[in-house]
Amino acid sequence: MGAELTTVLLMGGLLFLLAFGVEIAVAMGLIASVGFVFFLDKSLIQIAWSAWESLNSFTLLAMPLFIFMGSIFSGSGAVQALFGALDKWIGFLPGGLASVVIAANAVFGAISGSSVAAAATFSLIAYPEMEKRNYHPKLSIGSIAVGGTLSVLVPPSLILIVYGSWENQSVARLFAAAMIPGVILSLLLLLTVILWVKLDPSMAPRPPRVSWKERLLAIKQLLPWIGVVVTVMGSIFGGLMTPTEAAALGAVLSLLVAWGYGNLSYKIIKVGFLTAVRVTAMIGFIIFAARLLAFVFQDIGATEKLSSYILNLGLGKYGTMTFLVILYLILGMFFDSMAMMLLTLPFVMPVLINIGYDPIWWGVTFVVLAEIGLITPPFGLNLFTIHGVLPKFSVVFIARSSLPLLGTMILMVWILIFFPKLALWLPKILY
Repeated sequence: MGAELTTVLLMGGLLFLLAFGVEIAVAMGLIASVGFVFFLDKSLIQIAWSAWESLNSFTLLAMPLFIFMGSIFSGSGAVQALFGALDKWIGFLPGGLASVVIAANAVFGAISGSSVAAAATFSLIAYPEMEKRNYHPKLSIGSIAVGGTLSVLVPPSLILIVYGSWENQSVARLFAAAMIPGVILSLLLLLTVILWVKLDPSMAPRPPRVSWKERLLAIKQLLPWIGVVVTVMGSIFGGLMTPTEAAALGAVLSLLVAWGYGNLSYKIIKVGFLTAVRVTAMIGFIIFAARLLAFVFQDIGATEKLSSYILNLGLGKYGTMTFLVILYLILGMFFDSMAMMLLTLPFVMPVLINIGYDPIWWGVTFVVLAEIGLITPPFGLNLFTIHGVLPKFSVVFIARSSLPLLGTMILMVWILIFFPKLALWLPKILY
């Protein structure tokens, strides 16, 4: 049987399982096992070797530590303090609390690395306050849904950690590469909120006046965030620690912050550990299943043929990138961002390198594309997270509310495509 027909059968089987609600990691694992048994002349012990090879990584150890850190911060009361402090400093902007949500998500992203955690946290903290001040639900929900995606881009990013491990790229360089695009995207989203409210003043009330005394007092609430972010990221960028070691330091600092707020307890530590175990186990299963499926496709020759097919389309540099952007926008509607990345990297990376793009740059650009997938139906994870916390809003309403800000994120993808040095300048300076 030829590589083309085998690939069609395996991908068809994968889509069939997903259509019936099978979890993505289980579906990939089952299809990979079928590939091993029926299409490859390999020993089944290769499955065990793939599991060991894909998960035996010091780099991946940073994942549970950053997840634990984000969970402790979420339960410590520090997020409420962050939201209140930023309200004093940027709440005067048109859009008020919507702008605060965007900025707070960018800062929270520097701690958690998880979009789902951000969406759930700010649905609980920000939305009740926005509702009380008579913000339009579309602006409130849209800013929470899209703002939560910043946690995927702003370091530490779980996707960048996995990408670095998979592609043998420096996670420290990837974190550095994400810093400037993260800041630019945050500013663009703030600008979009301001324009949205300027064009339709009914979206948000006039922000209340805040004295400089109140602003200066609010700095105290920002100090724990500034201290932890500067310490963790500074130790990485300064070459003092690896990302994994810095994550361990951040986990300890998060416990000190919780203690400082008087909320350190057995319960919050238990929740932190369980959250880290659940998320890490889920991601680890996806990594193993994707590695196994990638091995099958590579062994039957599908990966090389697909890469060659894309290159032979003759679309040129920007035409090829347009093709890939459209591909990922479609895949993001149906696939989990982690699974989407791991499934496509084997054939996408040769294409990108052939047309002259850097693997570090692609890690950052892919994250922005993955962010878009988090808020596009029918399977956008942030949509269902917000719906779970605020069930009175349908998934369709949440998706529609995100549309104005979604356009800004697509713009950011093209900014990175046309100006790749935005992502590559800082790693070059630091390393």
